[in-house]
Amino acid sequence: MMPNRSISRLIVIGLRLTGIWPGSSYEIVARCIWIFITMFVQILQYRYIIKQINCGNLTNVVDGLSTALPYSLLFFKLISFWINRRLFKSMLMKMSQDWINFSKFNINAMINKAKLAYRYSKLIMSVYAIAVFTYAGVFLEITRQNQDDELNITSRQLLIKMDFPFAYYESPLYEYVFVLQFFQLLSNASAIATLDALIITLIFHVGGQIEMLHEALENISVKNHKSLRNIVKPLINLHYQIILGSENIENLFSYIALMQLLCNTLIICCIGFLIVVVFNSHMNIEELINISLFYIAITLEAFIFSYAGEYLSNKSLSISTSAYGSSWYLLDPRDRRIMILLMIRSQRQLKITAGKFMDLSMEAFAKVSLIFVTNKCAFKDI
Repeated sequence: MMPNRSISRLIVIGLRLTGIWPGSSYEIVARCIWIFITMFVQILQYRYIIKQINCGNLTNVVDGLSTALPYSLLFFKLISFWINRRLFKSMLMKMSQDWINFSKFNINAMINKAKLAYRYSKLIMSVYAIAVFTYAGVFLEITRQNQDDELNITSRQLLIKMDFPFAYYESPLYEYVFVLQFFQLLSNASAIATLDALIITLIFHVGGQIEMLHEALENISVKNHKSLRNIVKPLINLHYQIILGSENIENLFSYIALMQLLCNTLIICCIGFLIVVVFNSHMNIEELINISLFYIAITLEAFIFSYAGEYLSNKSLSISTSAYGSSWYLLDPRDRRIMILLMIRSQRQLKITAGKFMDLSMEAFAKVSLIFVTNKCAFKDI
């Protein structure tokens, strides 16, 4: 497969390890491993939730649900990418060809956007890694305090809420389970960070093409109006590639964004309930920090999708302004009509939707975040 200058090495490694990257020699093996481990973990997680429902412990049910839903969401994302592997492969091939086909333009804008995507990818993965290590560190501190207060080892808690069919609290089995859960949590966080960084990279690639189109439109001047006929066709082709690229992103991430929105709404409600419980009970600062870190990670994922949709929408609308500000009126009547059609077509907003139901935007993110505040106030009243 052709090398892709838009996607960083970190994302490529993550896509290979999750069995998404096309042409990987261990693609099938990676998928089977993810399916087996994820299904095994999910069974244990939902066993715990069902057990707590039977016991009537609402706090533990909400706590277990808030950690099980992100795993289910990640599994849905992986399956969606595996099903749409042909679409994803064609997108990667097209991105590689873009660097060759548009060499006639000034591609500095695409280079700058690619560098920016690299930085954002590193930042996203660093935030998730820091969140996992901090979460594990705070959990160990809480466990140490509980062991100092209670000598009963059966009260030991797991890093991830699960219901094992054996007694896990005896040493050294408890330590082995903790280490396995930590690496499993780290691998899931890395997979989530990889997919989040991927959508940012794809959006910035389209944004680089739009910036390149802006610059080409600005270069239309009175001095070279006689040669404008040779410029119109590449501009129209570039605009078509921008539309095609955004539609491919929409087809790939639309239903993923819908599940993301639904799961994030449920998880944020669960986290709001847990925060209220912590405030109204023993007010353990460590547990509050742990829940807050989890809330930040979930909110960050929703923010990334909303930011990507907002960025694409705003960038697509700016094409019409740049085209109108160019010297399109110096063209021959035939080419002038083509430029007018470009302006009309660019007024149609490019966007990413959540299952074709709603547009991803910062407004949608604000509504989801408002759910957290609303439910927190409602739980306090209860």
